[in-house]
Amino acid sequence: MKNTQSSIVFINLFCIVFLLFSDTTIAQQNNPAINQGPNFWDKVQFGGGLGLNIGSGYTDITVSPSAIYNINPIVSAGASLLFGYVNTDYYNSLYYGGSIIGLVNPIPQVQLSAELEETRFNTTYELEGGNLSDKYWNTALYLGAGYRTQNITVGVRYDVLYNKDKSIYAEPFMPFVRVYF
Repeated sequence: MKNTQSSIVFINLFCIVFLLFSDTTIAQQNNPAINQGPNFWDKVQFGGGLGLNIGSGYTDITVSPSAIYNINPIVSAGASLLFGYVNTDYYNSLYYGGSIIGLVNPIPQVQLSAELEETRFNTTYELEGGNLSDKYWNTALYLGAGYRTQNITVGVRYDVLYNKDKSIYAEPFMPFVRVYF
């Protein structure tokens, strides 16, 4: 009888230990439905701007690549680079810099933005008595609003730090078109 009881206890103990370890090994299996969260790059969109203005005695070329990360369907954040060249009859300017941007879409058709931009200007003025150089950094803080449809946003932004002597733009208000893919 003692052998039978020992055998039953041993079998029960073996079954319990086996079930515990087999459960542990099953828990370690890779479950794609649980482990497959959104990939970082799936939430990144690339875009930017290209600008070309040509007129009588005036050329302005701008390239501005950018990328944003969609934190959720309402909020995005990103960064941008800026390169440009302006040539007129009176001066030429090479400028470059970068910015960080935050975008909020309270409803899918409306996009609000805040963008902090730091730009370095290297300008040479062509004067009768000789050339004059001016090199400086300009900080701009743009607050904007636009109408959004799919990947395109059209709107206006305002530079709250606008300085008419330092900004490359004539006015603090500026229209914009943003395209992100």
